[in-house]
Amino acid sequence: MTKSPQCELFVDGASRGNPGPAGIGIFLRDPQSGKTRGWCQYLGETTNNVAEYTALLRALEQARTHGCDSIIVRTDSQLLARQISGQYRVRQPHLIPLHEQARSLMRLFFDCKVVHIPREQNKQADKLANRGIDVRAEQLAEVLIEL
Repeated sequence: MTKSPQCELFVDGASRGNPGPAGIGIFLRDPQSGKTRGWCQYLGETTNNVAEYTALLRALEQARTHGCDSIIVRTDSQLLARQISGQYRVRQPHLIPLHEQARSLMRLFFDCKVVHIPREQNKQADKLANRGIDVRAEQLAEVLIEL
């Protein structure tokens, strides 16, 4: 079986206050089509860590919808990346089901990695997460990406 080129996803969750109004941003680069796509969503009042996990979950769902079978997810959340990789235990009870759901979705891909990147390399996803808070879009909304 030949795997397709790796899709690259950048994810971010933002909470203004912790907890506070929260949103997610997802930025997808598809190497096959050369297209980029972005999504944002308002989550209501929640914590930053819940927002980070929700961004990952929505990104995995979008990757499946867009036919990606090999993906790399980039996040500036060290906690998320290290919990997903197993380097850190998930200690907060409210994050355990989100972690389990993410690990389950990750198994649907031929290859799937979540890696930590510096905040400066995640500006598009951060901008989208903040837009989700600002526009209060309760459904995952595809938005025009300005590069």
